[in-house]
Amino acid sequence: MRYVSTRGQTPPQSFEDVLLAGLAPDGGLFLPEMWPQLSAAEIASFANKPYAEAAFDILSRFTGDAFSKADLRADIEAAYATFETSDIAPLSEIAPNTYLLELFHGPTLAFKDVALQILGRLFARALAKRGGKATVVAATSGDTGSAAIAALGGLPNIEVFVMHPKGRVSEVQRRQMTTAPFANVHNIALEGSFDDAQAIVKSLFADEAFSKQTSLTAVNSINFARIAAQAVYYFTSTAKLGTAPTFVVPTGNFGDIFAAEAAQRMGLKTGKLVIATNQNDILFRTLESGVYASGEAHPTLSPSMDIQVASNFERALFEASNRDAGWIREAMAGFAKSRSLTLPPAVLSALRTRYSAHRSDDAATLEAIARIHRETGRLIDPHTAVAASAAPKSDGPVVILSTAHPAKFPDAVERATGKKPPLPPRLAGLYEGEERLDTLPNQLAIVRDYIVNRRPG
Repeated sequence: MRYVSTRGQTPPQSFEDVLLAGLAPDGGLFLPEMWPQLSAAEIASFANKPYAEAAFDILSRFTGDAFSKADLRADIEAAYATFETSDIAPLSEIAPNTYLLELFHGPTLAFKDVALQILGRLFARALAKRGGKATVVAATSGDTGSAAIAALGGLPNIEVFVMHPKGRVSEVQRRQMTTAPFANVHNIALEGSFDDAQAIVKSLFADEAFSKQTSLTAVNSINFARIAAQAVYYFTSTAKLGTAPTFVVPTGNFGDIFAAEAAQRMGLKTGKLVIATNQNDILFRTLESGVYASGEAHPTLSPSMDIQVASNFERALFEASNRDAGWIREAMAGFAKSRSLTLPPAVLSALRTRYSAHRSDDAATLEAIARIHRETGRLIDPHTAVAASAAPKSDGPVVILSTAHPAKFPDAVERATGKKPPLPPRLAGLYEGEERLDTLPNQLAIVRDYIVNRRPG
């Protein structure tokens, strides 16, 4: 299995290269040269397999000879031993033919754990094999940071730098990052938006001298290993239902819903993929108008989606353009300058065939939290509520991705229901822990110097 860049100017790479690099040297995102294929019978078999076994079956098709089967299986089983339920991604029916896919049972109570607990172990194994050191830099809108810290904190030969937009994550999200006790973890509160933090990360990767000096890599959703691991729960949930569902995915950076497209390209039959956005609605506007244009990111009750530049959308554009790397290269260069991209009719048509989109404001988010609590007695977090607002009427099953535990966003949940969700036992003491973070201005040079000066040796 080899991997190509969406921008076509990086030679094909191995899985291990892609895992450790994150972003392609030409600025593009990695995808497999050819998608591995699963038969209908293989997919149906996942209904009766443990989740870890299904994950091994799918991920082994991507890893090639980068890891032995025994090592890959051991890392997957160790990753999911950290979850509070053996189902890992259980389905709960909340109304006739309407389900929540619960993705918040990992150590940081968010869907990012499903992939990062595996990725961290594979990352450490690959790094040990090469005998090198790495600098992980992650921009986070709230959940990736804590999940990356939980996966990489305390590991040897890895320094972890996490940037979150100051004042734009929940207190629980912030404390999960800043109270981590690991010496190799460095938290940056950036004076700006998530898009600003993400732009700095991309600029750091584009600086070849800095990237080489620091052995820079990424573990957020630009790393294809994340996409591969997240594709698994689309397979397992469809297999359990025994028929093709409609998936409704709350998304800002497009990684989680692109994992569903990846599953489709591997043979999974589903209904349309529904993009659920909050007021930061670049993806909704793109499908409506055919123009991908970023605006100002606005704070909302669903802060992990307060994003106006969806990095993984480049992967969907690459596939929708029949893998036209030349067009992608020109389109992304133009977008970087003008912050706007008019999609060719054929590309837009391909996207509309696969995806639909819905936009919800904070009022609709609160209404969905209140409605589901009233009807089912369940508390849901605001990101899940954005997806619940977008759930279409359908004769077939509708699966709403529930991406975070409500306790991560207690203020919004209490505002909607009058009930404050208690912290789960694994987060006991979160509010007593000492926070460690540095506030930095939105300036590339300052962030770059901060990283250089805090790397050991």
